[in-house]
Amino acid sequence: MKTVNHWIGGKTVEGASGNYGPVTDPATGEVTTQVALASAAEVDAAVQVAKEAFQTWGQSSLAARTKVLFAYRALLDAHRDAIAELITAEHGKVHSDALGEVARGLEIVELACGITTQLKGELSTSVSNRVDVSAIRQPLGVVAGITPFNFPAMVPMWMFPLAVACGNTFILKPSEKDPSASVKLAELMTEAGLPAGVLNVVHGDKVAVDALLAHPDIAAVSFVGSTPIARHIHTTASANGKRVQALGGAKNHMLVLPDADLDAAADAAVSAAYGSAGERCMAISAVVAVGSIADTLVEKIRERAEKIKIGPGNDPDSEMGPLITAAHRDKVASYVQGAAAQGADVILDGTGYTVEGKENGHWIGLSLLDNVKTDSDAYRDEIFGPVLCVLRAETYEEGVALINASPFGNGTAIFTRDGGAARRFQLEVQAGMVGVNVPIPVPVGYHSFGGWKDSLFGDHHVYGNDGIHFYTRGKVVTTRWPDPSDAPAGVDLGFPRNH
Repeated sequence: MKTVNHWIGGKTVEGASGNYGPVTDPATGEVTTQVALASAAEVDAAVQVAKEAFQTWGQSSLAARTKVLFAYRALLDAHRDAIAELITAEHGKVHSDALGEVARGLEIVELACGITTQLKGELSTSVSNRVDVSAIRQPLGVVAGITPFNFPAMVPMWMFPLAVACGNTFILKPSEKDPSASVKLAELMTEAGLPAGVLNVVHGDKVAVDALLAHPDIAAVSFVGSTPIARHIHTTASANGKRVQALGGAKNHMLVLPDADLDAAADAAVSAAYGSAGERCMAISAVVAVGSIADTLVEKIRERAEKIKIGPGNDPDSEMGPLITAAHRDKVASYVQGAAAQGADVILDGTGYTVEGKENGHWIGLSLLDNVKTDSDAYRDEIFGPVLCVLRAETYEEGVALINASPFGNGTAIFTRDGGAARRFQLEVQAGMVGVNVPIPVPVGYHSFGGWKDSLFGDHHVYGNDGIHFYTRGKVVTTRWPDPSDAPAGVDLGFPRNH
């Protein structure tokens, strides 16, 4: 059986703990690969390699760093199909969706290529008599990223390209469910000329995560995952003196006003709810229909959902693939199976779906629940699967209040032709990312990604300006140089004179 090992110091390092985790093909349910799970000692060894590499990489020129990143961008572009195939084989998403993931990761690599302008400092001359003040940003040292299964290439690329461009060295702990893409990303980075030890990949489970959170030589931790784990990451790493950005879960709402183009809204709801089998933190999982349009909107969504073709991710005809594991599939199904008892109307029930010849795959169909109550499990929890809830509100104000009452605040959207209503919404809604007639408002690379409330723990969003600030720290230098014509002035213990 194939084994996915660690990538440390620019080379493959076999696991030494003796512990391995299974990696399955979601379309068949077969275990195709095993992944080495690191011990705390193996994590420490990787950190020491990264710490040693920082001594030179942290002092390297911006020209040297960006040369590597430009070469890396070209290699990623040339290998995007191969990376997408790895994602499909272990995650299950369709090939076109996997290609889209790689493309969005490339945006952040391109941002990192332009890091020279982002790291420019500030200078104020003559703030006092022959006194200048400058502000610069410097790397932190060794930083770590802990990333989820749903975007095994994109989310790591949200982190390490900016981190290494800023002069840090990086330890990536990807999901053990689909680890191969992360190793490929690291291999290509080495091929692009990145010095050994600057980017390292350590696979593992909770043992590896806890070792990273406690390690004294790790300065910062980035995380994307569920809210309970994000809260734990933030609390534990902060207690150990680390800078933390921990992005949690979501329950993203789409508010549809009576004046909206209902065909466009239905198209958007289906794409945003069921794309990537709903396994994304920016999926629309709750549609709030305002006024008399609800019945019509639900019918339009149903008509479109019934036409979605579900099948293996490597089948060009498939529009949606399986879920990552059988256990996750069963958990998602349980929300649909219990929905009617909690007051919902089950318009579509996808829990019995299977694919002929691949019955052991982690299959589930599309589910649509109408008249969902806000106290039901299907509404309160992040399902992370192809289940769309429809709630009803009489007015715009009632709909916004419903959205703002949610403990999550990742992303949200409004569909309307009314510019005034859209403007009110973007100011009044309590979420970090807002779409106006855009169902999944993931920002482009040069703006930052992150939510509010229980969707984000820490002060910095990921990538964009926030990402650059997260991976650097400021330093202010006050300088006075004597004029050559000055005579020695003697010691003066007072403050510099300002006038």
